[in-house]
Amino acid sequence: HPGSAIFSIGGWGCNLGCVFCQNWTISQTFEAAARSFAPEEVVRRASAEKESVGIAYTYNEPMIGWEFVHDCAALARKAGLVNVLVTNGFVNTAPAAELLPMTDALNVDIKSMEEKFYRTQCRGQLRPVLDFCRQAVAAGCHVEITNLVIPGLNDRDELFESLAGWIADNLGSLTPLHLSAYHPQYKMDIPATPVSTLYRAYDICRKRLAYVYLGNVMGSRGLNTECPGCGNVLVVRRGYDVAVPGIVNGACGRCGRKADFIIRQH
Repeated sequence: HPGSAIFSIGGWGCNLGCVFCQNWTISQTFEAAARSFAPEEVVRRASAEKESVGIAYTYNEPMIGWEFVHDCAALARKAGLVNVLVTNGFVNTAPAAELLPMTDALNVDIKSMEEKFYRTQCRGQLRPVLDFCRQAVAAGCHVEITNLVIPGLNDRDELFESLAGWIADNLGSLTPLHLSAYHPQYKMDIPATPVSTLYRAYDICRKRLAYVYLGNVMGSRGLNTECPGCGNVLVVRRGYDVAVPGIVNGACGRCGRKADFIIRQH
């Protein structure tokens, strides 16, 4: 849904303990003041946002509030709204199996392709995350992957090759990958990711994936969407401003390839 808005909700807490967490002020505490909303109120408010396509469960890890997300998602589906999970993917199979049929799209963090990284930096495991990604695709959900690139920890060429290869082989080569710049936060003081590192990662991953994007950096390449068939620019992004100049009647305006998007008609 390029260019569309979405109603976003979240809470506090996480089931991982990433020492580099970019959102640690809400993910690593349960002590902040909160307002409570029943699922019915969430869906009512989301439905009132005329420019919104649905609800995104984000900010902190939504799966630690599984029951609330499940109830919201069920009501949202009945109301004709889309449900989007922004998650670390560290989820058991059974609760995922109940929620995924009501989920339209997910953005899942794959923080590294090394188990050691998950154990030492996140207090978690890689394998359940990969299994969850495959489970989501099998359930018919649209899946996108985010990788936070941290200098000296997960920025080696072979790790980018492994990540892009795994995504292409297991989720499909049309799966979007977002390579995001790390900035010093929480318990980590490693300097921020150089833009040159993101460009290198972008070039490596584009060899296997059609849609690779760069995040947490302004004015860089890797922001727009190009047609996998002919390279025509389909979607232009500048900050939060989005334009869709290259898609005509649901297809690339140059080569006619069907666009991998849902275009909202205004």
